[in-house]
Amino acid sequence: MDQNPAVGHALDLLRLLARHTEPLPAAAIARDLGLPRSSTYRLLTTLADRGFVSHLREEGRFGLGAAAYELGSAYQRQAPLQRLATPLLAKLVDLTRHNAHLAVMHGRDVLYVVEERAPGRPRLVTDVGVRLPAHLTASGLAMLAKLAAAQVRALYPQASLLVRREDEGPRSVLALRRELAAVRARGYAVERGTVTAGLGSVADAVLDHTGHPVAAVAVTYDLAEVDDGQRDELAVRVRRVAATVTARLRG
Repeated sequence: MDQNPAVGHALDLLRLLARHTEPLPAAAIARDLGLPRSSTYRLLTTLADRGFVSHLREEGRFGLGAAAYELGSAYQRQAPLQRLATPLLAKLVDLTRHNAHLAVMHGRDVLYVVEERAPGRPRLVTDVGVRLPAHLTASGLAMLAKLAAAQVRALYPQASLLVRREDEGPRSVLALRRELAAVRARGYAVERGTVTAGLGSVADAVLDHTGHPVAAVAVTYDLAEVDDGQRDELAVRVRRVAATVTARLRG
């Protein structure tokens, strides 16, 4: 049970603002959080006084403040997950001679936070800071496959959310569920040309102490160079790295 609901509400409020690209009116914040307007205004005032929320008075809206940015910047400097994964990804690149990367979930997207490029390999669309639809990427499929069915349904309640790229990818929610079942049966995720024509990827999820997927490790390769047997060998190496990051993250 939440022993300090005010702190929980404040964190929920900050996360709500972080999920939106535009500032929100107080009424919308109160509605989305299920809080009385009076409580919402008190939270907003306290957070604004400390710089975590910015009040745009002319518009009557609230957005994230400079203090929230400072926290995000501090995380990027410390970046525990990235710090754990980067040297392992560098070794993975040395062993496979293919590009490797680490991605995290951000809503229905994956956000790439580390990329290690193999010598002579071209830069990929999956550069650091890039977001792509999770259901089109091996990294996203690896993480989605570790979520409960209810969580997947909440993310993809309808087929219109399954955007396509290169005219590839699942065309229905049922097709996505079947793909996730295949990932679980196989033990790793596979992507074949759904992000970039001619390129494929294999990925496995990194899990926190509760078993929740917090990231995914992936290797991307030229489909013309890698047959199914070689792909499986790449997947073994990727799964080892993901398991190592998981173990170190759990401490």
